[in-house]
Amino acid sequence: MGMSVGSGSKGGGRRGRRGGKKALVSDINVTPFVDVVLVLLIIFMVAAPMMTVGVPIDLPQTQAGAMTSENQPITVSVNPEGEIYLQETAIPIEEVVPKLQAIATTGYSERIFVRADTAASYGVVMQVMARISSAGFTNIGLVTLQEQQN
Repeated sequence: MGMSVGSGSKGGGRRGRRGGKKALVSDINVTPFVDVVLVLLIIFMVAAPMMTVGVPIDLPQTQAGAMTSENQPITVSVNPEGEIYLQETAIPIEEVVPKLQAIATTGYSERIFVRADTAASYGVVMQVMARISSAGFTNIGLVTLQEQQN
């Protein structure tokens, strides 16, 4: 049993291409596309938590510690002009309770955070909290910023 050795010719028999020309490659290179998609994914993953609340409010500062939460609370905001927002949607004060009841997934034990600007009227904030409380919601909290020690 012998082993066959190539003839040493330039073309190498049937395996070589005709005339030494290279054939066109008709494959699509998806590597740059995948790179761009991964970069965009990372950018959106980093930016998404920063876009959770869209109502600009200057929160008061307190010495209270941060609360831990396993699920997202419903946020009711009051801006300096006295406008009320449920999450990011402006609503009249009369619709606060019906809309809360409609979106509360755990019933009256749903966590509700009230965010009020430091320039917001105390009366408007108390009206909002009183309506929420009188409707039966028991887990209501005020959102503040931690006081900065200078």
